[in-house]
Amino acid sequence: MYFSAIVAIGWLYVTLLMALTQPTILSGISTFVFYGLLPTSIIVYVMLAPERKKRRKAREAAEAEMAEMTRRSNEESPPPQA
Repeated sequence: MYFSAIVAIGWLYVTLLMALTQPTILSGISTFVFYGLLPTSIIVYVMLAPERKKRRKAREAAEAEMAEMTRRSNEESPPPQA
């Protein structure tokens, strides 16, 4: 992950320098957005998909375990005496 972040930051730096050398502000902004930010964000999103999936499964497993513990504690506790 750290290597990917370094590569992404490096690519954004390169595209920022490319954008700064454009003759107009509009072409500089569009160069940075369409040649730097957009492709980098798509690649980072795709590369982090397995991590998001792993977190989601861990969260679902924790929620299921908590629900099971709650169900067991409700079954084991005696009904209140009046």
